[in-house]
Amino acid sequence: MSLERAVAALGLGLATALGAAAVAGAVGRSAEPVVVQIDIRYSHFAPDTVTVPAGRPITFVVVNNDPIDHEWIVGDEALHERHRTGTEPVHNARPTEISIDALHERRTTVTFASPGTLTFICHLPGHEAYGMVGTLTVTP
Repeated sequence: MSLERAVAALGLGLATALGAAAVAGAVGRSAEPVVVQIDIRYSHFAPDTVTVPAGRPITFVVVNNDPIDHEWIVGDEALHERHRTGTEPVHNARPTEISIDALHERRTTVTFASPGTLTFICHLPGHEAYGMVGTLTVTP
């Protein structure tokens, strides 16, 4: 192999490696969770409207500033209807359903696969009627 061809092959290999590293770095950055904080104060969520990207991990930090317990349940209308009539006293098994003790913080990480609009609600007695409701929009 001539010296020129060897240099060209080395340059092509280096360019390919650098390109792959750049793509891997971009993928690694997009895989890092987006952190969204939701505060609970006076039995209301703030913010009560949240927008997140589909396919990316989202770490929700839900901070309960109230002296009473709350829950944060994300889903469609069918899921919320089940919770309105359900008897599950504590939520910790699913990342989209958490209980937050009074004056505590909970973290949960969720990746929403597809775009759409969901609702987050506290289903403890009277809390939804009082206004403990929010909207989660998942964008493409």
